[in-house]
Amino acid sequence: MIHVKTAEEIELMRESALIVSKTLGMLASEIKPGVTGLHLDRLAEAFIRDHGAEPGFLGMYDFPNTLNISPNAQVVHGIPSDEPFEEGDIISVDCGSLKNGYYGDHAYTFEVGEVAPDTRKLLKVTKESLYIGIREFRLGNRVGDVGYAIQNYCESHGYGVVRELVGHGIGTKLHESPEMPNYGKRGRGKKFVEGMVVAIEPMINMGTRRVRQLKDGWTILTADGRPSAHFEHDVALVDGKPELLSTFQYIYDALGIESNEESEFRRHPITS
Repeated sequence: MIHVKTAEEIELMRESALIVSKTLGMLASEIKPGVTGLHLDRLAEAFIRDHGAEPGFLGMYDFPNTLNISPNAQVVHGIPSDEPFEEGDIISVDCGSLKNGYYGDHAYTFEVGEVAPDTRKLLKVTKESLYIGIREFRLGNRVGDVGYAIQNYCESHGYGVVRELVGHGIGTKLHESPEMPNYGKRGRGKKFVEGMVVAIEPMINMGTRRVRQLKDGWTILTADGRPSAHFEHDVALVDGKPELLSTFQYIYDALGIESNEESEFRRHPITS
């Protein structure tokens, strides 16, 4: 069952999403060689609580931490560790918050120092596919339209699109209907309706689309050991069009990056 949100509920969800956005922005300047995932995890938990929210992932399905931190060949659901990041790593940081009874949930894959050109291209294409997918989240379209757009774009660059893990609806629960695969066929799946809120999150591998899971019961890795990228936004369907509730702007401000990639999906100014 799809839980349609009122305008008031969407504003509460925007608040939760922006806490995650600000958390990722705070972490952006901390990610460098020698830093550990556990250090980031402690910073994130304190930051979220200081902003009047609760970590959305901590304890969810018995997950032990605030952040999913997934370096290099880890796709998603990595458990923060005390292993230092190294020059050339890429680090997916996935974060959630819970405030006023509503969740925010989004992710960004960071570069650690100088990253190999082919890895940087993987990140670029994956992030581009996120916005290509968001563009298809509009009134009258269906789940398969988003999945097809992401799959077609990423596979045209020779990348593997993960099948086992998908995006999802979001609201008073972290994972709601509908599931939002990053693959599919146009015109298939549930139809989008006004007031839907979803988390769209391409998980794209440099090589094979196939994955495996570590014995920790959480960490998902690429089957061939090649890098994977992951980007995620929370998006509401407002006036028939996609509207971002989350933003990467805080990350870009911290890293000195100029971008207008979100402009077509934003109707509210980003506040500091």
